[in-house]
Formats: sequence, C-alpha cells, structure tokens
Amino acid sequence: MLTTPGAPPAFHLLAKPTGPICNLDCEYCFFLSKEMLYPGDRFRMADELLETYVRQLLESHRTPEVTVAWQGGEPTMMGLDFFRRSVELVDTYRRPGQRVAYTIQTNGVLIDERWAAFFKEHDFLVGLSVDGPRDLHDAFRVDKRGRGSFDRVMAGYEHLQAADVDVNVLCTVHAANQDRGLEVYRFFRDEMGVRFIQFIPIVERATQTLLPLANLGWSTSRKEKRPLYVQAGSHVTDRSVGPEAYGRFLSDIFDEWVRRDVGGVYVQMFDVALANWHGEPPGLCIFSETCGLALALEHNGDVYSCDHFVEPDYLLGNITDTPMAELVASEQQQAFGRAKRDTLPQYCLDCEVRFACHGGCPRNRFTQTPDGEQGLNYLCPSYKRLFNHIDEPMQIMSDLLRQGRAPSEVSAALAADEAQQLAAAGRNDPCPCGSGHKYKKCHGTAPGGVGA
Repeated sequence: MLTTPGAPPAFHLLAKPTGPICNLDCEYCFFLSKEMLYPGDRFRMADELLETYVRQLLESHRTPEVTVAWQGGEPTMMGLDFFRRSVELVDTYRRPGQRVAYTIQTNGVLIDERWAAFFKEHDFLVGLSVDGPRDLHDAFRVDKRGRGSFDRVMAGYEHLQAADVDVNVLCTVHAANQDRGLEVYRFFRDEMGVRFIQFIPIVERATQTLLPLANLGWSTSRKEKRPLYVQAGSHVTDRSVGPEAYGRFLSDIFDEWVRRDVGGVYVQMFDVALANWHGEPPGLCIFSETCGLALALEHNGDVYSCDHFVEPDYLLGNITDTPMAELVASEQQQAFGRAKRDTLPQYCLDCEVRFACHGGCPRNRFTQTPDGEQGLNYLCPSYKRLFNHIDEPMQIMSDLLRQGRAPSEVSAALAADEAQQLAAAGRNDPCPCGSGHKYKKCHGTAPGGVGA
C-alpha cells in the first residue's frame, strides 16, 4: 500500500471514460459543453490509462472497501468489453481482503440483456436517470434529434429489473417537474417499483449577457454548439428549479414518505438529513461542513476538484504525471475543500439549520443574503423550508435510533399524534394534517367526522 503525506484514507472519484460525450442531448446538461476543453479529442479512455486509473485508485485507499464509480457523458458508449476489462484489472490489483463496489450512472438507453447480466454478475449499483412520468421526463431529456427518451429508458430499466440489478433512480428537479413532487415520487414507487431515489436540483447559472440566449436554447447542441459552461453569473435559466420550489417538492414527498415508506423506500436527501440530525457524517458532500473528497477523473487522466468544477481553474493535474493520491492531497484541493466552510456568510453562520445544510454546494452559492453579503446559496429558501419542516420527525427518528429501535416506527408515532390532534380540532381550525384547509373542509368531512 502506498502512503502519501496528507492524503485522506478514502475519497470518491467519478471516472468519465467518454468525457462529456453522450448519446442524448438533455437540454439542462451542464457537462456536454466540456467537449470544448479537449478540442479534436476522441473522448475514449485508453486501455493503458484504464489500468493506471484502477491501480492507483486501489493503491491510494487505506480503507477495507473502494468504490469504482463510472459516469459521463454516457459511460456505456465505451462498450461492454471496456467494463469487462476494468473488472479484470480490479481483480489483478486489489489487495487481499480489499472489497470493491461498482457503480455506474447511465441514461439507460443502451442497456440490454447483456449489460444487465454483466451488472448483476459483478454487483453493480446502477444509477438510472429518470425525471418522472413520460411528459416530465421528455420535457428536457431528449436525443440529438429532439425526441423524448422515455420509452428507451424504460426498456433499459425492464432489462435491469429482469436481471434483478440494484437500481438507484436519479431524478433531476427542474422547472417542468418542480410542482409535481408527489406525482413523481408515486411514479417511481408505485409504477417503477423503485426503492432508492435521489432528487438533484437543476440550477443553470448564467451571466446577464448569456441569459437571454440560454433561455432561447443556446445550450441545445442540435440547434447551436454549446459555449463552455463554467460556474459564473448570478442569474439562472428558465429550466432551473425555483429557489423555493425545490423545498416544496421535497417537503411534499417527505410528508408521504415519513407516514408510510420509511424503511421501504430510501430517499437520499432524507437519509442524509437523518445522519445530520443524529450527529453522524452525512455521506453527501453538499451537506458536509467541508468538501474536496469527491473528485472527477476525465477520460485522459486529468483530475478536477469536483464533478461540477470540470473547468480550467480547478484542474489538479494528470494521473500519468502525478499519482492520484498526491493530487487528492494537494494544497490546491485542500484549499478547495476548506473554502466551503471558510466562506460562509454570517447569515449562514447564524442559521438554525446550518447543521443540516452547511451552506449547500459551493456551485450554487452565488446570491446575496438579506443584508447584501455575497455567497448565499441560491437554494437557501428551499433548505430552510425543508429542514424546518422535517425537524420533528427527524428528532423522533434520531431518538428511535438511540434506543436501538427502527426509524420506521416514526410512522406509527406520527399517526397517533395526528389522531389526537384531529380529535381535538374544531370545525374552523386549520386541519392538523397540514393540508392548509380548515378541518371541516378536510378530515372533518370524513364519514363520522365533525364536518360530516
């Protein structure tokens, strides 16, 4: 095992074997324009680099388990033989007793029986990008001809289901689906049968100069070549989720999840929140106090500080010139990670939900606080809404964990408390269920209820 002074025992590295190249043309995708960083490149990870990547990744971890994570662009465009070779290399270089977990994020379009069988054989966790039912998914997730991708993605998902592959749905939240959170959640849970879900906000930053072009579709390459997307500007495109809408979307889902699905459906945001309420590491960099342990590896070996900062100012070096562990331990990367904590505005330092949010991801910290200080997260209103909304159930679940009991018992506790409140509610009181209606117009209209 190699040791590098200052290197963390573990880190997360998203490897992009095709760089930004993809067989879809999702209108909100910030990564497609990264093609401009490597003009004239073929965007295919060479076999020699694949071996260097696998060897250095396994050597640089001092933990019992290492995750080999593939992303894109669309990584399946490399072909199945590439991934078979990657597994063989892992078997060659991993140390005795070293466990390796495989993950891949895909749009699912190329998944067939062969891919599904391979993923099952090697216990891949497959992240599948789906934005909800057909009309919501196809709003922005289109191919190079502007056609919706929903049917092709669902066909790929059926192959994964048939092979019993572990699937985690990644749903982006944007202007098209932000007001239909419950519908989206129920589609995943009831129609797709998904048990692991991530909800990722789409926040497309733009300068005032570029914003009119952005809203007219400048970032859609089938119309016009995308300019290089970088983290700049204090405006957002009209595809972006609203600063408060993301919190409403998640709060609506949480209210159903906490009453019937805890322990049966795993929503990343809620699991991460529970960790913060319970005083454990959150397991998600955006809600950690510092960052810098989630990096990106390009197809040619270049390492960047973060998947969302693949741009010249955040290039750390190349693993063919400098060992991976040295890049992760570099002062440049450590400073990048510390800045998340050290640049928080006073408004955040004084916030009652700072422990759960820690200012959110630096990529979205481009608005002003109420007193005019720079560096507030665009999604701050959403985080305040969500984390205050879920506070009581989170405290209950944390208490259950401390007692050695299952967090899923929260559902019964909430039901009992709600029943007491309903029994005590007057006709004109706000309904205790939180619907916003008067009791007589809500639960009071049930058979035998006060409003019956």
